[in-house]
Amino acid sequence: MGKLWKRIGICLVLAALVWCGTVLSDRETLNNGLIRLHVVANSDSEEDQAVKLKVRDAILTSIQEDLQNVADVSQAKAYLEENIPKLQSVANATLQAAGFAPDAVVTLCREAFDIRHYDTFTLPSGVYEALRVTIGEGEGHNWWCVAFPSLCLSATTERFAETAAEAGFPDSLTKALSEDDGVELRFFLLDAIGKLQTAFFAS
Repeated sequence: MGKLWKRIGICLVLAALVWCGTVLSDRETLNNGLIRLHVVANSDSEEDQAVKLKVRDAILTSIQEDLQNVADVSQAKAYLEENIPKLQSVANATLQAAGFAPDAVVTLCREAFDIRHYDTFTLPSGVYEALRVTIGEGEGHNWWCVAFPSLCLSATTERFAETAAEAGFPDSLTKALSEDDGVELRFFLLDAIGKLQTAFFAS
């Protein structure tokens, strides 16, 4: 009987290690498998916040069709890097058309993000690649979502799951982000690891 319990204990430990390994793998996918879109307003005035959304729409329209034909995050990053001057021109043309003087600066960088809830999914805290659009002084509230894969535009849970699968997200990660029943612990750990990463990133 003692040997049986010992074997059961070993099996349980191995199963726990394998499960923890899948959580770390999912965290790695989050870290390196997507690109956030981060638009920062000039200020919190009503006008600056409104034009921020116009810039957001213009940027999304500019990249949406091309990125839908890209299946790999490295290709998406290369595309965005190559098109930064174009995207900056799009942002500034939008600002000028709205009668705003401040310029926008577009960069591709690593940024720390807090947990963020969307209509059909939630992204845990962490350090992510980001297409950052800073308008003027960049002292206003942000708008952010995901440029690649196009999760911002997934209006339903089913479409979100489809888009995530096309981008290579494992089912375990998709279910955790869409907060399916029974995956709360996985999401909690993904967020906890992300918080540690942001702490080290900021230090």
